Amino acid sequence: MAHRDAFLRAVEWKTGQAPSERSYPYHLPAVRQMGKLKFHPAVTYLVGENGSGKSTILEAVAAAWGFNPEGGTRNFTFSTWDSHSSLYDRIRLVRSARQAKDGFFFRAESYYNVATHIEELDREPSFGPPIIQSYGGTSLHRQSHGESFFATFLHRFRGNSLYILDEPEAALSPSRQMSMLSRIHQLVQQGAQFIIATHSPILMAYPDSILYDLGENGIEVKTLEETDHFLITKEFVNNRQRMLRELLE
Repeated sequence: MAHRDAFLRAVEWKTGQAPSERSYPYHLPAVRQMGKLKFHPAVTYLVGENGSGKSTILEAVAAAWGFNPEGGTRNFTFSTWDSHSSLYDRIRLVRSARQAKDGFFFRAESYYNVATHIEELDREPSFGPPIIQSYGGTSLHRQSHGESFFATFLHRFRGNSLYILDEPEAALSPSRQMSMLSRIHQLVQQGAQFIIATHSPILMAYPDSILYDLGENGIEVKTLEETDHFLITKEFVNNRQRMLRELLE
């Protein structure tokens, strides 16, 4: 597929900022060996075990781009807990001349805070329409987790924009994950770029992408079929009784 230029081409260490210390998160192999990480113009995946550094790198990239570290658009400035690392200040984003029309940093773990902030802003006097109208018009707190997640993906996301997503599958059923994959495709066709940290083999399946596996060896390019997420899921589905015996006996 022919691509437009990526909004965000790569991330690299600022001159003299490559880590030497062993404090968090610089002791993580994926962070220490990050070097120059190139992003696909359509979809880039960061996958790996919990604690591998994928969310940490994603958060740093989002903060360096100008997103609120807790999530939302670049206009969101709230802070409920200042927990992000200093990594964002030690990296440099390699941007293209192409300007993103919009964007969103989606974090499953702090999405409640984003939803709360939207309601707080909408209670303030304003000459414009309520912000919630851009999210489908229904309070995100009055929907299930999965419904509110998907309302953002469906109504708030648009083409020609940069989307950084941290575990968007957290509240989505398998069928919703497939719907999310379709939504990603629609937006890619409209010029959007995605960088996604995920554990979901379904979401990892978008073909026009690059997949980085983060682990003890640093960062490796893999196919979906080479990831532990895919292999373990496949093994469990195909050999459920044997695996249950091994796990439970």
